[in-house]
Amino acid sequence: MTDGTATADLDVALEKYRTELTGYCYRMLGSSFEAEDAVQDTLVRAWRSYEKFEGRSSLRSWLYRIATNVCLDMLSASSKRARPMDLSESTPLAQAALSPRPDNTWLEPVPDARVLPTVDDPAEAAVARESIRLAFMAALQQLPPKQRAVLILREVLAWRATEVAELLGTSVASVNSALQRARATLAEQRQSGAGAEVCDPLDEEQRKLLERYVAAFEGYDMTALTALLHEDAVMTMPPFDLWLTGHDDITGFMTTIGSACEGSRLFPVQVNGLPGFAQYKPDPDTGGWSPWSVQVLEISDGRLTGFHFFLDTKRWFPLFDLPLHLEPEAEETEEGA
Repeated sequence: MTDGTATADLDVALEKYRTELTGYCYRMLGSSFEAEDAVQDTLVRAWRSYEKFEGRSSLRSWLYRIATNVCLDMLSASSKRARPMDLSESTPLAQAALSPRPDNTWLEPVPDARVLPTVDDPAEAAVARESIRLAFMAALQQLPPKQRAVLILREVLAWRATEVAELLGTSVASVNSALQRARATLAEQRQSGAGAEVCDPLDEEQRKLLERYVAAFEGYDMTALTALLHEDAVMTMPPFDLWLTGHDDITGFMTTIGSACEGSRLFPVQVNGLPGFAQYKPDPDTGGWSPWSVQVLEISDGRLTGFHFFLDTKRWFPLFDLPLHLEPEAEETEEGA
């Protein structure tokens, strides 16, 4: 009875750190699925070795030490997940072709709820959201694994240099040096355009912009969509390495190669600290709609500056707890009878 109670208490104590550890591992790995695997491995290791935990640090610090080691083991020096624009130049519409790359090439989207723990401090919450946005995540990928860990722990999680040094088993001077190099690399990324400006939280104007976007996309109204896009807007579609720049090429793609998306339905999701939508494409076999993509939108200066379509029909929708099929609405079924 006592052992069972102790085990249950330990499970509860460990479980309460799952969300923040998933956020940490996601920033380290760039993959929502690998992050969940890393956290599960971390909790299993902690559970098995808890008797050796001597309490010289907090339980939270001990878990982060285990999680860091798990992530470093999973990462190699060349482990860099990317966005399409990190790998090639923009493709003109006339040369557009859909060439997929392996899943492990790409940064993956993640639901906010899986990586952002509830915090009372608005400033802390804002930093957490900003640090899972795609641009920041792409910049993190340019850092060697240990620099990545130092920057996340110091800049995102606000750990002291002494705490990070203890966690990594190194000196404060080494931590400070790694942080300085990491900051310099991120500054270069921002100068090269990796750090797009994103407004958050959404104000009334931005909410209306999203409402207009949904109406334009579901209505497949390219004139209305063009009015919402910045002239240098970017569109990506992992796992395809194609990416497009400018509203003319984007809308041109949507009415040609991407024309099967006409008639889609969009449902809001919170993804990577940004507004997003789950897109269901018409399913001619059933008359309903089937999963097609998770869209992540970037907003700046009252317009859409980027929208990223993560195409997948089997992985993303379960991750976001979304259904894998939408039945036709009752009135549509009656009309077709």
